[in-house]
Amino acid sequence: MSDESLAPMVEYIAKAIANNPDEVSVEEEINEDGVVQLKLFLAQEDKGRIIGRKGQVARAIRSILRVGAVKRNQVIRLNID
Repeated sequence: MSDESLAPMVEYIAKAIANNPDEVSVEEEINEDGVVQLKLFLAQEDKGRIIGRKGQVARAIRSILRVGAVKRNQVIRLNID
């Protein structure tokens, strides 16, 4: 089982979708409960593209993260800032 972070994958997906890929960044924090918090930062005009219509794109990214979290026996949360 790999202990690699899923932050680079989220960043890769967001950069592929965003119109301003240079402004995309992901920060990872692990809180005291062991929950991994991924914070996705991007340009204001790209937020709609990343969230998608009715949240479909964000939901898809979170589904991919859920698979990685289960494999790592972790809880991973994605916040879009």
